[in-house]
Amino acid sequence: MSNSPFGLSLSKPAHPYVDDVVRRSLVDAVLLWERTYGVAPQGVTGAIAEFDAAMLVGHTPQTYSEEMHGATAVRKGFDFCHSGERYQVKGNRPSGKPGSFITRAGKPTNLDWDTYVWIRYDEHYLVVEAWSWDNATYSQKLDHLARLSPSDIRSGVRLA
Repeated sequence: MSNSPFGLSLSKPAHPYVDDVVRRSLVDAVLLWERTYGVAPQGVTGAIAEFDAAMLVGHTPQTYSEEMHGATAVRKGFDFCHSGERYQVKGNRPSGKPGSFITRAGKPTNLDWDTYVWIRYDEHYLVVEAWSWDNATYSQKLDHLARLSPSDIRSGVRLA
């Protein structure tokens, strides 16, 4: 396990892309922030989940970087593309504090995507599980639900 630029080694690799230096640096900084100030910065889990989902569906850090240059954070409907497919990603991470277990899965706010990916992390931002849904199946089976639970998502296609 390599040290981060902060001289820490807080995250542990689970998948080969977890050793990506930029991802590791971000995770290490977030975990340091959380240890220092009590709560991880909001929104970081989404950024990490988008990267991880891209790696799980076949991007490399290099192709993801190339694809994301020129994209904006407010792009409507999807987070990234790969092989002609538009991906919408949601991720959940418990802090590890008492009562922080995950009972709700992120729900897309629109259907302007081809594939939805949900990732559940452990408290160190290691992927515990990842599931995908194509738009048609998601629309038919899950979109009508007001609230998605991890068990709802687990009837999709397992990525990790």
